[in-house]
Amino acid sequence: MGNSGRREFIQVLRLMEDFHQHLVEQAIAEALRLGAISFDAVKMLLLAKLENRPARLDLTFYPYLPVATVGATDPRAYLGLVASAAAIEPSARVSA
Repeated sequence: MGNSGRREFIQVLRLMEDFHQHLVEQAIAEALRLGAISFDAVKMLLLAKLENRPARLDLTFYPYLPVATVGATDPRAYLGLVASAAAIEPSARVSA
């Protein structure tokens, strides 16, 4: 991430000026697990832990992040696969 990545890294390190190292480490581990690698995410996870509340990662505050779009699968596509597999299966069997 170049210079912006260095700044984020330094910001995360500076969290230890106000919070215990083990709490910062836990927040970093959680951010890595969630795939939310940023200073903002680490700080939010840290504060949520201290306040004993669930972290709410609201992406509306991060408009620069790419938005994932996941479409619903049409069940007919699965039925098509099952029918294709059934048609192929008899020829694939070997008689004993």
